[in-house]
Amino acid sequence: MVAFGKYLQRKQIEEWRGYYINYKLMKKKVKQYAEQIRGGSQHPRHVLKDFSRMLDTQIEKTVLFMLEQQGLLAGRLATLRETHDAVLAQPDISKIVELRESYRDVGRDLLQLLVFVELNAIGLRKILKKFDKRFGYRFADYYVKTRANHPYSQLQQVFKHVGVGAVVGAISRNLHELQEHEGSFYSIYDQPVLPLQDPVVEAIKTAVDKLTNSTSFLNFLAQHALIMQDDLQTPSEDTIDERTYHFNSLLLNLGNTFLYMVNTYIIVPTADDYSMSLGAAATVCGVVIGSMAVAQVFSSVYFSAWSNKSYFKPLVFSSIALFIGNLMYALAYDANSIALLLLGRLCCGLGSARAVNRRYISDCVPLRIRMQASAGFVSASALGMACGPALAGLLQIKFKIYKLTFNQSTLPGWVMAVAWLLYLVWLCISFKEPLRDTEEQERSNQNETTSMTEREENSRVVEEGLRKPLLITAGLKVEDEEDCDESEESAEDSRRPANSFGDAYRLLTPSVKVQLLIYFMLKYAMEILLSESSVVTSYYFGWTTSSVAIFLACLGLTVLPINILVGSYISNMFEDRQILLTSEIIVFIGILFSFNLFVPYTVPQYVISGLVMFVAAEVLEGVNLSLLSRVMSSRLSKGTYNGGLLSTEAGTLARVVADATITLGGYLGRNHLLNATLLPSLVICIGSIVATCCTYNSLY
Repeated sequence: MVAFGKYLQRKQIEEWRGYYINYKLMKKKVKQYAEQIRGGSQHPRHVLKDFSRMLDTQIEKTVLFMLEQQGLLAGRLATLRETHDAVLAQPDISKIVELRESYRDVGRDLLQLLVFVELNAIGLRKILKKFDKRFGYRFADYYVKTRANHPYSQLQQVFKHVGVGAVVGAISRNLHELQEHEGSFYSIYDQPVLPLQDPVVEAIKTAVDKLTNSTSFLNFLAQHALIMQDDLQTPSEDTIDERTYHFNSLLLNLGNTFLYMVNTYIIVPTADDYSMSLGAAATVCGVVIGSMAVAQVFSSVYFSAWSNKSYFKPLVFSSIALFIGNLMYALAYDANSIALLLLGRLCCGLGSARAVNRRYISDCVPLRIRMQASAGFVSASALGMACGPALAGLLQIKFKIYKLTFNQSTLPGWVMAVAWLLYLVWLCISFKEPLRDTEEQERSNQNETTSMTEREENSRVVEEGLRKPLLITAGLKVEDEEDCDESEESAEDSRRPANSFGDAYRLLTPSVKVQLLIYFMLKYAMEILLSESSVVTSYYFGWTTSSVAIFLACLGLTVLPINILVGSYISNMFEDRQILLTSEIIVFIGILFSFNLFVPYTVPQYVISGLVMFVAAEVLEGVNLSLLSRVMSSRLSKGTYNGGLLSTEAGTLARVVADATITLGGYLGRNHLLNATLLPSLVICIGSIVATCCTYNSLY
């Protein structure tokens, strides 16, 4: 993939060339600043001031041109409206068709303007990151703090594209009126849920959504998946051939996600009873539950690496490992072996293929439906989280077949073993391995000879300077050798994925590290609440396994409704960073009120504080992963050590530490377990709030 400077030049509209940000100049300036600071001829404070002034000038040039173009589009729409009224007064099919095409022309020009704004916004983000990386400053914090929140901010014009919505609305409404459904008296405002059929309007809507990082419910769900995309990728440049996309294979990946989450949480209500039946303490349930997470720390890495070569084989291995692990878990009761129980859970953790599930969606699902697939991934996880405890609550029966015992402790293992066996059969029958890049290259080489004449003709057209009417010129121009900045990484190096955890860590900025800390905190707090629920509630309230299962299932069922509320309403009224900090504070309040500071400790206190903390943590997770995907380097969007793997490892480590905390807290006695496990949660939460405040202005 080409470097951004070359990409920007290739995508520029010739007539607008002078109004794009001068990315090449700013890169050279960064190089000069580095040399001047090294030589002692320039003070860092002067560098910051000079670079700020240059950025202000570049942004002002871009914004004023954008506003000028918006005014021209608005003037054309006003003129078309006069013609529109005259045509509707005396309908004429030919004039209606001509008028509709005129509106589409305005729409195409608006689409060009949106791409213009997007290219400049990406350039600004990249040059800010480049400056911070080169000098080790938090210049982005300073610049955003002093510009973004100013009442006359031009930076917000770039990132929020103020005023475009009115133009989009006018084009959409007028095209809708001119549709062939002449008998309808409804407008788009009366029926806002109706799909907009005109392809130009759909293209504009897609561009607006991408530019604004629109936070509809579907997008908000998809953000939980942290399936990263490159900033420069557009639907027209999607490299995934829709003809090779296989829907059943996507369903199998989502099914794997669902079953794994069920497998994770189905044992939570009964883990303490199972541990005691094998002669261990009730608090050993922390080790039983956490052993699956321990194995997942390692399995995530090899599954991520394995997915570079195949998707089918890792899923087969995952299914077999989980089938064997659940059998071992179920047989541990009759074998009276706590070691077999733990080995079974470890084996289940070795079958965690969530890295493969994420990677499949990122690499094998067309961009057009990738958002829906990502939302499906999160929904499957949430549904599995709710179904696991609910299913455990239904398995309150006991019987024997020969020497095998089936009861509330062993039935989760037997049920999941059967489920994974059936899934394995379905997988072998229906999964279709997608073509790899090498296979696609071989196939394209076979067709190269037959298409040579056509490509030569296209090259001739490009050389003559002809442009496509929609979007920006697709022609490639020969670029000056001077465009390459020797101080920068080569194009290949700047785009290649990280090859190790060390490489990935060096790509993490302070903002990314803080977001990973927040993710660790929320997963730790949630794991403490869920894993110790059976021990705490049986000690304080005498709850049965069924009561614990109902409580956990109700918590899981809040995930989707809360995401609907946040994704559809709250995130459209507030900035992500505002929701992030508020959610952290609410998590802190939920943890604080969960402490056993008053006697007696009541059910309402435990349930309400747990619900507040869990819901706030769910909201926090979506916003956290949304911000993480925006501030994380694009080099972490592909490869084995990608952003999804890093977040998975952070969350898995949090679960391991939380479950170990529960077991260690058990040595203090069940009467001190609650406070002993909540105290680390409180400390980590306070630390994450402080860290968020320190990097608040870089979260955009």
